[in-house]
Amino acid sequence: MNIANNIRKIKAEIPDNVTIIGVTKYVDVTVAEELCQNGIMNLGENRVDVLVEKYNSIKTKPVWHFIGTLQTRKVKDVIDKIDYLHSLDRLSLADEIQKRSDKRVKCFVQVNVTGENSKHGLPPDKVMDFISQLADHDKIEIVGLMTMAPDTDDDLIIKSCFASLKRLQKKVQEKVLKQAPCTELSMGMTNDYKIAICEGATFVRLGRCLIK
Repeated sequence: MNIANNIRKIKAEIPDNVTIIGVTKYVDVTVAEELCQNGIMNLGENRVDVLVEKYNSIKTKPVWHFIGTLQTRKVKDVIDKIDYLHSLDRLSLADEIQKRSDKRVKCFVQVNVTGENSKHGLPPDKVMDFISQLADHDKIEIVGLMTMAPDTDDDLIIKSCFASLKRLQKKVQEKVLKQAPCTELSMGMTNDYKIAICEGATFVRLGRCLIK
């Protein structure tokens, strides 16, 4: 494992305006700390208990992203420890964040662009109505949209998925909603981040290509 070299290689490929989130769900605190020491100061976790453990253990305090499905009952345990939530997809979750958070949380609305049953997120045609319902939730700022591409080797399908999210983001932006500047796109992982960046990603979620 040569994290420093991996990071140098990846950073050389990624524009400065794209934020790299180091996904640390498969590694321990030591490796997560090493990512921070080598310039990856945005870390992502998909389990509340693991994020809380690392939050309490890592000395160099990173920007924390929760990238998994967040159960409503666990909001209280993690919401004031994270800077970004990438998986807002239902009003009950928004209501609980509004109730529990001591600060304004930057949220991505998760969109199931492909309609796959295996993926979480709102259908694209429900996103605008959902965001409109958040006008009174002053603890939530919709900074952008998030999606996951289908598990396929067909780059054209992946490209189409990401392009669809970009078009939807523009529609939200055009509404000029106070609660939803929607300037960001969280899309792209180790297998498809280059396509995602070409289609407008501003946050990419990378694990294996950094930690191998």
